[in-house]
Amino acid sequence: MTPAELAEVVLSAAHAVFTDRGLDSSALPAQTVVERPRNPEHGDYASTLALQLSKKVGVPPRELAAALAEQLGQAPGIKSVEIAGPGFLNIRLDAAAAGQLAKVIVESGPEYGRSDTLAGQKINLEFVSANPTGPVHIGGVRWAAVGDALSRLLRATGAEVGTEYYFNDAGSQIDRFARSLLAAAKGEPAPEDGYGGAYLAEIAAEVVKRRPAVLELDDAAAQEVFRAEGVQLMFTEIRSSLRDFGVEFDTYFNEKDLHDRGELDQALARLREQGHVFEAEGATWLRTTDFGDDKDRVLRKSNGEWTYFAADCAYYLDKRERGFERVVIMLGADHHGYLGRMKAMAACFGDDPERNLEILIGQLVNLVRDGAPVRMSKRAGTVVTLEDLVDAIGVDAARYALARYSADSPIDIDVELWTRAKNDNPVYYVQYVGARTAGVARQAAEVGLTRGAPEDFRPELLAHEKEHELLKALAGFPAVVATAAELRQPHRLAHYLERDVAPAFHRFYDQCRVTPQGDEEITDTHRARLWLNDATRVVIANGLRLLGVSAPERM
Repeated sequence: MTPAELAEVVLSAAHAVFTDRGLDSSALPAQTVVERPRNPEHGDYASTLALQLSKKVGVPPRELAAALAEQLGQAPGIKSVEIAGPGFLNIRLDAAAAGQLAKVIVESGPEYGRSDTLAGQKINLEFVSANPTGPVHIGGVRWAAVGDALSRLLRATGAEVGTEYYFNDAGSQIDRFARSLLAAAKGEPAPEDGYGGAYLAEIAAEVVKRRPAVLELDDAAAQEVFRAEGVQLMFTEIRSSLRDFGVEFDTYFNEKDLHDRGELDQALARLREQGHVFEAEGATWLRTTDFGDDKDRVLRKSNGEWTYFAADCAYYLDKRERGFERVVIMLGADHHGYLGRMKAMAACFGDDPERNLEILIGQLVNLVRDGAPVRMSKRAGTVVTLEDLVDAIGVDAARYALARYSADSPIDIDVELWTRAKNDNPVYYVQYVGARTAGVARQAAEVGLTRGAPEDFRPELLAHEKEHELLKALAGFPAVVATAAELRQPHRLAHYLERDVAPAFHRFYDQCRVTPQGDEEITDTHRARLWLNDATRVVIANGLRLLGVSAPERM
């Protein structure tokens, strides 16, 4: 019995109680949930339905809980129901009902854990969006791992998701990049406000290779060539490195297109219609202080130039007009000040900033070698890039390491830890469980042990304490996926795999032998345990897939 099925049984019992007592059935919810108790001794699942309904129908919670417990005790698959505290229901399943989950998981395969909890939501998810002035640095890589995992989680829970990379190919940083490329091509030092690093010399050399006559042009014309060619080369490199990291975007959006298509003018007109635009000091402003911002924001400078904030406004409006109900933007720690102005901007458009716009702020990442962090500075040319991280610990370890921590906490990635094949390496620990289940399946095949026909599966034989613990851990997977998606926290899934599934499987493996030994005859218990072994393999593979990490069959 899955948690969702048990929840339906609880709700059905509530309907029966309400009918018997003549209570108003309109007070009953359309659906309910059951949860795993923090203390395993309290049962397999807990329900707070009696507490939720008691005030609505005027029945003391413990009295209502007693009636529900009596009704539930008659349901197939329920071993016992106890009342705790003010009216909690602690439910224990019998072995057959609990064991049936193994068959459900195996037969569901890749679909196990998926749900429709976020069905109907259309979400635009923007992440990374690094400027095309250098390789993706380790902070951007964090968003690549977290953002991609989040997109997978949102889709697994029924949301319609569009992933997006905002390509900043307009503005002063691109001017500095072009000047830096020109200087590198000439063998001159980088401009004082420019960029440095070996990658600049490589890009500059490639531009000269493509356009041999570029250095014969005057500086202004040459700079435009380096701008166009250099930005394209840099962005091609960024896309390639992200692709190698397992991250592809549905949309790559060019900032320059906003200017070329007149979308900044359109956004200004919309904001003016809403009554939040004013003129002062020769510039055009948005009165964001009306919605909690610390100061009003300039949209167009007195010299006629648009500000970055104006482009942000136009880009937000573009997303909303493409039909996205919720715009989710992932930003680095240095963008914390953007939160107030962006929320106020959404309100200026007439949107609900709490419903239509969501901004996630990520904290810094350090790559640690020999106990000391590698310092990074894009302009100084000592940036730690995506390639540096992958070269140091590999794609799987990098993605898992970056996704397993809450994005709002800074992290250090220890090269020694994440490259050793030991259980203190979190990704190795989880992947090893998947590989061990695959190994058990291979051993079973060698001795002629198969799961047998589904109709011959005997779930009641999975009665050992460690089998029950593992089944309870596997049962929690759909709820963990739904919660991780709803709260935008992929690290919850990593913690679940490490702290619930992996240790439970190891305890099961140590005490409940799946394959027969020597001349031992194959029994239905062996077959039942093979179902449970293979169910664990499904959950590990599905969980790692949602994190963008492989589940190898051999290690």
